[in-house]
This record gives sequence, C-alpha cells and structure tokens, in this order.
Amino acid sequence: PSVRVSCEEGSSERKSGCAESSLARRQACKACLLSGGSSVPVRQSVAEMCNCTEGCLCCVCVRTQTIGVIEKCGKFNKLKGPGCNCVAWPCEQLVGKVSLRVQQLDVNCETKTKDNVFVNVVISVQYEAIATSAYDAYYRLANPEVQIQAYVFDVVRSTLPRMDLDESFSSKDDIATAVKTHLDETMTSYGYHIVRALVTDINPDQRVKMSMNEINASRRLREANKEKAEADKIVQVKAAEADAESKYLSGVGVARQRQAIVSGLQDSIIEFSGEISGTTPKDVMDLLLVTQYFDMLKEVGATNNNTLFLPHAPQSVTDLQSALKAGIMHDLKA
Repeated sequence: PSVRVSCEEGSSERKSGCAESSLARRQACKACLLSGGSSVPVRQSVAEMCNCTEGCLCCVCVRTQTIGVIEKCGKFNKLKGPGCNCVAWPCEQLVGKVSLRVQQLDVNCETKTKDNVFVNVVISVQYEAIATSAYDAYYRLANPEVQIQAYVFDVVRSTLPRMDLDESFSSKDDIATAVKTHLDETMTSYGYHIVRALVTDINPDQRVKMSMNEINASRRLREANKEKAEADKIVQVKAAEADAESKYLSGVGVARQRQAIVSGLQDSIIEFSGEISGTTPKDVMDLLLVTQYFDMLKEVGATNNNTLFLPHAPQSVTDLQSALKAGIMHDLKA
C-alpha cells in the first residue's frame, strides 16, 4: 500500500514539503523491498524516515528461529515466521518476537536437608518456547524466568528436606527429574517446554565440608589400622610357628647330643677299664666328671657375656656326680 499524505491545507511550501516527503518514503520503501530488508544502510535510512526498526513501513523481517507477533490496532492479529513479511502499516505492527532457541536459567536455591544442614543448590533449567503455542508464550507470561525460578524454589524446598545430606549428593538425578516433571507440566500451558533440568552444584557450609572430610579420613584410618593389625597378627603367628619349630628341632638336637655323649662315655669307660687293671667303672666315671667340670669352668671364664654362679666345694663334685649318674641311668633305661 502507498503512503498518502494530506496536503490540501497550508501554503504551497507545505505542499511541496509533503510531496517530497511522500516521494522519499516511497523510494525508501521500494529500496527496502528490493533488498529484502537485509541491507543495513537501507534499513537504517528507512528507520530514520518512518520510525520502523524492522524493515520499512509495509514489511517486517523476522530472523531464523524466531516468531514475530503482529497486532492490528492494539489487538493480536497473527504470527509471522522467519523472513520478510508484509504488514498493513500503520494499522498492523510488529510488537514483539518469541525466540525458539533453547535458553538456560541458573537458579540458586538455599534449603535444608533432613538432618538440618543448610545447602545451596544450583539448578540449571534449559527451556524453549513451543512454536505452536507462541501466542501463550508471548501474552500469558510477562517474565517466564521469574515464573520458572518460583517453581524451582517450590520443588527443591519440598524435595531436599526429605533427604539426608549424603543422600542428596547421591540423588541428584532424582531432584533434577522432579524439577523437570513439575516444570514441564506447569509451563506447557504457558507455551514453554522444559528440555532438561540439571543439578549442577550442592554446596553445604564450609564447616560441614570439613566435618565430612574428617569423617571420611577417620573411616579410612580405621580401615588402615585394621589391615595393619591383621598384618601384625599374621607376623606374630608366623613367628610363633617358627619359634615352635625351632625349639622342636633344638630339642631333637639336644636329645641326639645327649645320646652321643652317653655313647662316648660308655666307650671311654670300657676302653679305660680294659687298658688299666684294678680300676672300676666308678673310678673312670669320677675322673671324667672332674675333667668335664674343669673344662666347663674354663669355658665360662673365657666368655665375657655370661656369668654363672656354682657352689665350689669338694662335695660339689660328688653332688654333680650323683646327679649326672642319675640322669645317665634314666636315659639308658629309656
């Protein structure tokens, strides 16, 4: 449609000015149509002449993934898709746009858990406008972000108080699912679809973090001490088994040593009695005992680490002889 300017009243100068203005507007409108509304200099010149920010007087340009809202005399008329669209200006105007891109809103909510620990929960809500419900998305909500934030507060503050702090960390997916389900049911009637809700952070107080770290450290230390005790137990059992085996072998060696000593004494007595006439086995035994007694004193005196106190008297040899004889006779009987 052409632009009509009334110039019936006024002087000839005013008529001339109106004609020039009308001609300039026609030329600007024609240039805008030829360029498809994409030429920046043309759009700027048209905007200056006819106060239009999107195209010229009779055409509007809508970007990709955007829906334009057209009103006629202040009343909703129709929706326009991407591209260059014609409107009956000045009755019809592009009053707004609805973006179909996925948008994200980060909501920081403070609440407490079942065990009375206050935490800050960050929920990231990804949402988009429904193309078929662009009318509801534009007219029914003045500020969709505030509406989404209010519903997130409601869901989080009704879900987390039923969980312990440890459970809240392990149930992040449950919280996100509850937020998405509730928001999707509510925001669909307003022309918005909730793509995804993410629990990006659960942040308790710093002192609570330190306490949790100390609990974890104590539990791990307890497990380490338990494993260390088991290792010490195994070492002690193996040492006891080794000591028992050592003592057994030592006893076997002592028994064999005594048997060898007794056999050597028997042979010495028999040999000494056969070579020297008039001697009895008792005389030979006494001589051997005295010899061994003095050898023992010599060995004890030669060592510096051992101290041995023995009764040293003439009758001591007799007592030692009696004890040794009794032991030998017991071994022979065995």
